[in-house]
Amino acid sequence: MATKKEATQPTNAVNSNNAAATNGNQGMFAAVLSRLDMAFSKLNPSYNFQQIIKNPQKQVIVSLPVMMDNGKIEVFQGYRVIHSMALGPSKGGIRYAMDVDMDEVKALAAWMTFKCAIANLPYGGAKGGIQCDPRKLSVGELERLTRAYTSAMADVFGVNKDIPAPDMGTGKREMAWIVDTFSKIRGEDIPGVVTGKPLTLGGSKGREAATGRGVMISCLEAMKKIGMNKKTATCAVQGFGNVGSNAARLIAAQGIKVLGIGDHTAAFYNPKGIDIDAALKYVKENGGILKGFTGGDLVSNEELLLSDVDILVPAAVQNVITEDIAKNMKARLVVEGANGPTVAAADPILYEREITVVPDILANGGGVTVSYFEWVQNKSGHYWSEDEVNAKHDASMSTAFEHVWFNSKQYKTNLRTGAYITALKKLEQAVEYRGNY
Repeated sequence: MATKKEATQPTNAVNSNNAAATNGNQGMFAAVLSRLDMAFSKLNPSYNFQQIIKNPQKQVIVSLPVMMDNGKIEVFQGYRVIHSMALGPSKGGIRYAMDVDMDEVKALAAWMTFKCAIANLPYGGAKGGIQCDPRKLSVGELERLTRAYTSAMADVFGVNKDIPAPDMGTGKREMAWIVDTFSKIRGEDIPGVVTGKPLTLGGSKGREAATGRGVMISCLEAMKKIGMNKKTATCAVQGFGNVGSNAARLIAAQGIKVLGIGDHTAAFYNPKGIDIDAALKYVKENGGILKGFTGGDLVSNEELLLSDVDILVPAAVQNVITEDIAKNMKARLVVEGANGPTVAAADPILYEREITVVPDILANGGGVTVSYFEWVQNKSGHYWSEDEVNAKHDASMSTAFEHVWFNSKQYKTNLRTGAYITALKKLEQAVEYRGNY
């Protein structure tokens, strides 16, 4: 039986996170607080609101004993953090990775709060994860682990309470296991408890490509603002999972030449352009990885980030755009497909170099936007065509971009701080109206 402990972090506990570090980089939640402090200095919200928004509402840790295929029990650590429910039920993905820990999940939950506010969704922010390597687990082990996690979180999840979704290392299969387990516990079919489900179980058309599509729309909106021509622009995409591959495919479909791509196994650069369709076909037939692809010259991930392109899309992991990368980057536009790819110390360098950065909490908001559409469809029992979903998604992302751009200009700051200001304005109003007790 899974064991669980739950705690609400005291207000003064956030200070300890400022010293957090991961592999020599700033801890992820400390990076959130750094960005919040920058936005606070521009917006000057009330002291009470600042204290509330700096602290997650709920943090849950569970121990998950799972019977492995060899007959032995292994115990995995699972996490769920609800950062805020000021705007509505909490929403956020579940990731399976070895580096999942409370610091990371807290940061991701906070970013979800801001992402939902920017996208004008009636959601708060949450995130979850299990510390494991899904590539080393069998399908049976993954299923037992997912069902154990769902059972342990059964009093946390809820269609109007906390709604998970896929993230790194998870997908529609895991969401199907979650909805099945949760529905059996409750004794009724509850498809809306998760999003990112298979279509046959109430998923939404357009959901799988939605995050990458949001990156593409954000890229196009930014290009219009800074006067970059689609016909001559070039791009590199770091990360070739769900987000990166769809972003690369959709950006290339707009006539923008993609010169570089990479994943955790290899990176490639071709000054004549990479055939993205060929890369997608190769990955599908090669166990989901780019290693061995022959459509470009093999380069390091650092060389990919510093490649001679106009647009860079970091869509892999956090903390890849360091101060050194920021100082030497050739791209003039960065569109963040991953969560937290830029360290806080790199922000002023990029701003001084007049490199436009569309931040993660805006650029990768397409996933949660279509997750919201899926939730609405589940509630109504009426489902939309893919064209309808994409049209609603594109309009929502464009509107969100305009709000962030407006606030960045009004407050004379970069787009990242403009995005935080956009979110904080809405959140402060919600907190004030709800009151405290």
